Amino acid sequence: MNVWIDITNSPHVVFFKPIIEDLKKRGCSVTVTAREFAQTIPMLEMHKMEYVLIGHHRGKNLFKKAVGLFSRVKSLVGFAKDKNFDLALSHGSNDLTVACWLLRVPSVVIHDYEHATLSYKVNARLATKILIPEAIPKEAVAKYGAIFEKIEHFPGLKEHVYLNSYRIDNSLNQKLGIDNHKILVVLRPPATMAAYHRFENPLFKEVVLRFGSLPNVAVIVLPRTDAQAVELNDFLPDNFIIPEKVIDGPSLLALADLVISAGGTMNREAAVLGTPAYTIFGGKMGAVDEYLISIGALHQVKRADEIPVKKKISSSPMIIENREIIIEKALSAAIKN
Repeated sequence: MNVWIDITNSPHVVFFKPIIEDLKKRGCSVTVTAREFAQTIPMLEMHKMEYVLIGHHRGKNLFKKAVGLFSRVKSLVGFAKDKNFDLALSHGSNDLTVACWLLRVPSVVIHDYEHATLSYKVNARLATKILIPEAIPKEAVAKYGAIFEKIEHFPGLKEHVYLNSYRIDNSLNQKLGIDNHKILVVLRPPATMAAYHRFENPLFKEVVLRFGSLPNVAVIVLPRTDAQAVELNDFLPDNFIIPEKVIDGPSLLALADLVISAGGTMNREAAVLGTPAYTIFGGKMGAVDEYLISIGALHQVKRADEIPVKKKISSSPMIIENREIIIEKALSAAIKN
């Protein structure tokens, strides 16, 4: 089987890496296209994954996003028209879904945040199949125009796909020059480039002010884009560190004492790895995060002083096997067509 995977954001690199390896073990041929955005390309390089670079992120403006969608879809169609793909996979790539619809290639999109309205309005209607975690009700996707038959659940979270077998680099603290006696905090800023994130988040600034005043704390800040890193450098305290190059995120989260993120993959990774995680997301809470909050694996805070500052005593990873299930469900979309 000839499979096409489109990677459009940095968290998707580690998600698709073991899927690609498993597909190849099954005898599939896999081609990866990628969009330049955040740390996507450096991460692909770090993980030694072959890819074809097509297009870049067009920012937050909806008009520019629409122009970018048209432009990249045209490029993807041109790239794929003679490749004879049997199936295409992505995690929320509008571009791939539209290109596959035009090319009549079965496409499977994986999603885990039901309030990404723009993405769902495209993917819900045009994708062959949509895979979502069990925490998200099918109705939340169907309201965007998807028929129930194309929506399927998988157990656990997308993060279980790669974290269950991830090799943690226990020497990362030393490589980063972090004193093991200090409380290690990992901080992820708001996704200011996302279409669903159209507001300021004062709680993030509160967190910076509070943790910047604590001498026994070291804070690793992981900006979402280079532009965001430049902006943050102007006001971050001395005990805040922005790594100069892309680093092993899951290993950092496993070694951290606590993780604070304004939404996104990082909080869910921390929850799966057993590291205390706190969300300061100011948008509409997704069903996956609500589930993690309900079982105590994620904590929602309204004020920075609600976050306890202490060393992690131990960690209890959350293990749920789901990679084979996701692969089987995805491959069935090609078989049916």
